[in-house]
Amino acid sequence: MNYIGSKFKLSSWIREVIKNTTKIKNPIFCDIFAGTGIVGRVFKKEAKQIIANDIEYYAYVLNRNYIGNHKDLKEKLEIVDYLNNLEPRDDGFIYNNYCSPAGRLYFSDENGRKIDTIRSEIEKFNNDEDTYFFLLASLLESADKVANTASVYGAYLKKLKKSAQKSLVLEPAIYEENDNEHQVFNEDANILIKKISGDILYLDPPYNHRQYGANYHLLNTIAEYKPFTPKGRSGLRDYFKSSYCKKGEVVKSFEDLIKQANFRYIFLSYNNEGLMSEEDIKDIMSKYGDYSLVKKEYQRYKADRNRVYKDDKTYEYLHFLIKD
Repeated sequence: MNYIGSKFKLSSWIREVIKNTTKIKNPIFCDIFAGTGIVGRVFKKEAKQIIANDIEYYAYVLNRNYIGNHKDLKEKLEIVDYLNNLEPRDDGFIYNNYCSPAGRLYFSDENGRKIDTIRSEIEKFNNDEDTYFFLLASLLESADKVANTASVYGAYLKKLKKSAQKSLVLEPAIYEENDNEHQVFNEDANILIKKISGDILYLDPPYNHRQYGANYHLLNTIAEYKPFTPKGRSGLRDYFKSSYCKKGEVVKSFEDLIKQANFRYIFLSYNNEGLMSEEDIKDIMSKYGDYSLVKKEYQRYKADRNRVYKDDKTYEYLHFLIKD
């Protein structure tokens, strides 16, 4: 997925820095603001256990599949073919609220019907959690590929773009198989941190005012698939508002997280244009142990590809703490 703050391009660098710094074999590795789970995935095959968490339900679904699932992939693939061949329905929630009947063009009518049809059928597999979340993750990613948006779901485009005109095809969200059991949570990070422990804690909180619950509200709607009354032109739903997206709250929340963390090694990915300054982070982390910093230049993420920036490059800061 084209995702705000995605560490896909940086994941190899992050993995290398963490491995070379900690030198721990088979660690318990926690990704507590996991998003789409990219960093947890690169550590999955070499960690004793991955603990993945995100407050957004769509992200929980993705991590429950990519991190939580770890065996018997082949048996699930036949179900994908079955779902792709269902006869589309026209009485579903997505079609009636996020396609032409509601005056919203998040999806073509055809794809809206397909999403409803497949999502309803997936619910019949909820007695098998591994299969259920595999299918649901597959639908979220497949639907995202044909969404008529400029990457995020804050608004839809006035006309169907080329990729949105393509027919949705359910593609399997293939996860890596291994023998280790992992944990996946759907909680507030500052609450969960008091309940868990491990070797390495990786932090990738929101950098700025953009609330993920608003930017990806439609993925939550598909994932939860519970009726509600969409609000306004964009069909927004109620969403979680993170303190990490609020200038007046982020520093307090971040220090509380570091203070409560029962992990020896803590890494924080943060952008040089974030709400917290480099000095803010240094001052907080230095209170709790031995602090250091590395950084890397990389290509700026563009939710709006037509927007002109003064500089296409930005910096990713990887702050590092060995906690006392």
